[in-house]
Amino acid sequence: MTRVHGEGAYRYTINNDWAKVPPGMEWREVAAVAVDDQDQVYVFNRGPHPMMVFDREGNFLRSWGEELFVRAHGAHIAPDNLLYLTDDLDHTVRKCTLDGKVLLTLGIPGTPAPFMSLDPFNRCTHTALSPDGAIYVSDGYGNACVHKYSPEGKHLLSWGTSGTGPGEFNLPHNICCDGDGWVYVADRESHRVQIFDGNGRFETQWSNVHRPCGLFMPAGRCPVCYVGELGPVLSVNRSFPHLGPRISIVDSAGVLLARVGDAGDAGCAPGQFIAPHGLAVDSAGDVYVGEVSATAWPQLYPEEPIPTPLPSLRKMTRVTD
Repeated sequence: MTRVHGEGAYRYTINNDWAKVPPGMEWREVAAVAVDDQDQVYVFNRGPHPMMVFDREGNFLRSWGEELFVRAHGAHIAPDNLLYLTDDLDHTVRKCTLDGKVLLTLGIPGTPAPFMSLDPFNRCTHTALSPDGAIYVSDGYGNACVHKYSPEGKHLLSWGTSGTGPGEFNLPHNICCDGDGWVYVADRESHRVQIFDGNGRFETQWSNVHRPCGLFMPAGRCPVCYVGELGPVLSVNRSFPHLGPRISIVDSAGVLLARVGDAGDAGCAPGQFIAPHGLAVDSAGDVYVGEVSATAWPQLYPEEPIPTPLPSLRKMTRVTD
């Protein structure tokens, strides 16, 4: 019998082998996932074919981006079905059509801003769009801020600095917007999601998360938010339970609705996770989880060899009965 994970209205079966990857096109890690209005799934990965597209049943449709990306990191799809793809080692965000035509590039390819300068970009991590089309970029590994752009790509403002206070960041790793234009930032190493108005004014925060890494919020007035959380990696707390890796689902006030993978053991089995890095949800409520498993495994289990196969994309199919 297939095991069901989660609780309440958020219960799932989990499939590690949903994507039918063609032979010779295997990836190493899946950094991000996006779903279009036809429920086609865009898998942004760190393999030789950076963007691979599948239908809802996992059948391979096409690939692109082979000569374009240095290292996949973030993917966001807008209501008009345009993709915003963040490349952290190229220090760019590219706005692309669904077949890979680049319409806009933010940042200078291959050229980082000075470390912690708060200028765009030094290893940017993810993007979000407000209801009026403003583009927000979390900037991330070599910076500690969020940048706001006009829909046409004009830089409007930036906010943040390194720190732990309100409006300060310790690795802003992911970002999303709700239907009111509020901005949600996964402040990963401060174990919180900070929430701002559209001009960077701090409003509130959620602190019931552990190393929030992936965020996904459906369109509309923030009915729920899906949070991918990383587990502990320090030698003194790697074995601590109930810290992740896991997927948490919270309401618009940050109140926990359900968790999947909360036992505290990272692993390859369905119901376990290794490093939930990117999330997307389709029209049926199924959740696609991209994981940077090969990077995370040595941090979680430094004395153990990396398993083969090592899952890096899982589909959580929602149970509705």
